[in-house]
Amino acid sequence: MSSMRRQCTTFYGVFGLVSSLLVVSICQRPVHAAAAAGLGSAVPVERLVIDARAAGRPFPHFWDHMFGSGRAVLVLRANYQHDLTMMKASTGIRFVRFHGLLDRGVGLTGRHTAAFYNRYAADSHGARARAPYNFSYVDQIMDALLAHGVRPYVELDFMPPALARNPKLVQSFWYHPVVSPPRSYAQWDDMIKALARNFIAQYGINEVAKWYFEVWNEPNLSFWGGVPKQRSYFTLYDHTARALKSVSKRLRVGGPATAQAAWVSAFLRHAARAHVPVDFVSTHVYGNDTAENVFGKHEKISRRTMVCRAVRKVHDEIARSPFPHLPLILSEFNASYSNEPDVTDTPYMGPWIASTIRQCDGLVQMMSYWAFSDVFEEQGVIRKPFYGGFGLIAEDNIPKPAFNAFALLHRLGHVRLMPNVRSALVTRRRDGSIVIALWNYSPPDGSGPKYTPPPVRRSSRVFRISVHAFPARARGFLWRVDDRHSDVLQAFNAMGRPRWPTRQQIAVLQAAGRLAPAEPVRLTGGQITVRVPQHGLFLLLLDGPQGG
Repeated sequence: MSSMRRQCTTFYGVFGLVSSLLVVSICQRPVHAAAAAGLGSAVPVERLVIDARAAGRPFPHFWDHMFGSGRAVLVLRANYQHDLTMMKASTGIRFVRFHGLLDRGVGLTGRHTAAFYNRYAADSHGARARAPYNFSYVDQIMDALLAHGVRPYVELDFMPPALARNPKLVQSFWYHPVVSPPRSYAQWDDMIKALARNFIAQYGINEVAKWYFEVWNEPNLSFWGGVPKQRSYFTLYDHTARALKSVSKRLRVGGPATAQAAWVSAFLRHAARAHVPVDFVSTHVYGNDTAENVFGKHEKISRRTMVCRAVRKVHDEIARSPFPHLPLILSEFNASYSNEPDVTDTPYMGPWIASTIRQCDGLVQMMSYWAFSDVFEEQGVIRKPFYGGFGLIAEDNIPKPAFNAFALLHRLGHVRLMPNVRSALVTRRRDGSIVIALWNYSPPDGSGPKYTPPPVRRSSRVFRISVHAFPARARGFLWRVDDRHSDVLQAFNAMGRPRWPTRQQIAVLQAAGRLAPAEPVRLTGGQITVRVPQHGLFLLLLDGPQGG
């Protein structure tokens, strides 16, 4: 989604140890436990005992198959496509979601379409012939995504001015999308059918049937101007779903794409009563959403737990609905719906993302982080590189710590072991390698728009890991994302946080933002100890019997 939220007024988890434990410490090279600074009797130690041959359970990478992005026309920009290339190289991205495919900037409709509809306005059954549409940018957008090996998650909005009941009813984004209902649902149906036919003609039904079609965006907020909101949205959904299915029953359609995990029970009851097709449920939630808005009650819910508590709520609503087996897609989530530089631009995001994945496992089929790139215009043209933007990649193709976090978590295996560990994800790859994500979550520092990491080192979390049924001196690698590794803000602060970095400074920032090289490690007697600083996310890969 966006910074538009709430009332839409903002614009913008015991075994004994042998004597020679290996400690992977902040000094970046192996030392013995007795030499590890700060490792005394007062330091809590979390023990992980891993059976490398345990059956485990499937662990599909539901968190990195889809990502959101800025409005549709931005797909045509070179820096957007550069960022998409970075995402494809480092994550499991398969789908991209964006607003505004039907917006004026894409040019699907225009004065030619309006003139046609005006000519046949008196026809209560719709246009007597197909209206003229311009698929040039629509096809270029899809071509660009497919060329990068990703598919569109087609969000059907906003209202083309030529079809709008009230073209002046706009949302406050910088590009002012029209949020009016259509003046004629016959005209809306005609456009949706024409769009679906064009996709099938261009890419074939076998391809388009793999896409998702989502009806609108957050209709419970200011993105939908129908009155009353819920009932009028259901009308929009009914027409859209039936229009798509009339072209091909293989097309996948769903909703309600609401903010704050809203309307799902009512939406599914309506779909059952009206016999309207629905192939998936979608909704959104952010870490700083409130309990009042999401659950309708007064309760303090932390940023760490909000997203997956809301996901469980919706998961359970689907299970109790007339469609208990529908997939759930969280088509927008992030730690914040507003611009908080000490949140989305910082290493804090690593533990937050990892913790969210741990909590949501088994509840959702796909989650779409909002968004992958700061090539983004909801609040206007970006004025500075680090402003708390939603993107994983800052302006000028600069990776943030959150990007590196997703790159690390992508390396996890597809079998999950020890599911109840609170601050770790223990997984196994097909080659037998053990891959463990370890993190040290704490709330954001809250240092404001000129965020600088605290000068004093904060409390660390120590993990003492024993691996059974595994080579006792197995080699491995350790990657780090924290405020001293894989964090571009260190370089940005050192250069004085320039508002307009030079080309040379941008090159420095791009290099500084890259994931720090892996450090070689080795088990000693089947054990290893890892110390993770606050706001740190580490990934430990231990080579399996087949290598890895």
